Amino acid sequence: MNITKQQSGLELFVAVEGSIDSTSAPELNDQICDSLTSINSLVFDFSKVNYISSAGLRVLLSARKALGDKGGVIIRHPNSNVLDVFTMSGFDNILKIEQ
Repeated sequence: MNITKQQSGLELFVAVEGSIDSTSAPELNDQICDSLTSINSLVFDFSKVNYISSAGLRVLLSARKALGDKGGVIIRHPNSNVLDVFTMSGFDNILKIEQ
C-alpha cells in the first residue's frame, strides 16, 4: 500500500494505492491519526484502492468519530468492489462517498 498526504488548511487529502487490509490498515491509521486534531475534514482518494477489509473500515470509522461534527470523512472515486463493501456494511450512510 502507498499513501500520499497533503494538508490544505483544515483539510487533509490522502491518496491510497493498493489494498487496505489487516496488514496495511495500521499504517493508514498511523498516517492519519496525528493529523485528526488539526483538521476539520479528511478526504480520501480511493481511485487506486482495489480492496478494503473490516480492518480498513475500522480505520475510517475511527477517523469519522474523531472528527465528530466537523467536516467528516469523504471517500472519492472508489471502484465498484470497494463501493460494494461500503454499501453492504452500511458505511455509505456514515461517510460521504463521491464517485
